[in-house]
Amino acid sequence: MTPDDLAAAGLRLDLTDNVATVTLDRPEVRNAQTPAMWRALAQAGEALPPHVRVVVVRGSGHSFSAGLDRKMLDPGAAPEGTESVVDMLSMTDEEMSALIDVYQQGFTWLRDPRFISIAAVQGYAIGAGFQLALSCDLRVMTEDAQFSMKESALGLVPDLTGTKPLVEAVGYSRALEICATARMVGAAEAVDIGLALTAVPADRLDATVADLVAALTAPLAGAVSETKRLLQSAGAVDLDEQRRLEREAQARRFRELAPLMGVQPAS
Repeated sequence: MTPDDLAAAGLRLDLTDNVATVTLDRPEVRNAQTPAMWRALAQAGEALPPHVRVVVVRGSGHSFSAGLDRKMLDPGAAPEGTESVVDMLSMTDEEMSALIDVYQQGFTWLRDPRFISIAAVQGYAIGAGFQLALSCDLRVMTEDAQFSMKESALGLVPDLTGTKPLVEAVGYSRALEICATARMVGAAEAVDIGLALTAVPADRLDATVADLVAALTAPLAGAVSETKRLLQSAGAVDLDEQRRLEREAQARRFRELAPLMGVQPAS
């Protein structure tokens, strides 16, 4: 996508060396999300250069994202010709599921083992905004930031891939309570229950993220991506299978390192 295409969807993509920064750029509506934004997020992820090692997702202005743009739920509020989630009401269940799958791809690419993804969260991360932050591997928050899974308050469920990482981070019982009550989770609690790495003053967010990026890009790229793959599989397979995956990953690492060690690997 061109910068103009991204801007039309409310996004900005900046590439600096091996770091990509994706900015939700609709500050006038607290970076509320639309179907067009979800499609553009997926396309931006597909188009990332292979040398990118870290992706930082952030919001413009004072909020990460206020969630779904409420106009997308109002048949009369969305501009003419704008794709709206209300359009799904005229679809079959199969068609609706297929469309939501397309939207979900705007979130799933952030889990790609090729890079580490970081959500830099300030202000509100509500609903789809919370799910976007959950799609990232790591979350850094400002001390005044708040998460909330608001979908239940609208009679809906979280459907943008947020349920699995939420349960993985805080466990089933706490995840159910957070989703069912739609309550706000402040930064201090988020750190305490494992939703975020740290909470810092707002004027330290950029520096904290920069330090984290530097630490993540210091090791060889292959070691980090292989480790991410191993950790992603750890909860889904038994010990013997995980042991096998570790052995195979280590063999690949040794073969890549062999030339640096002056050793000719076996064929």
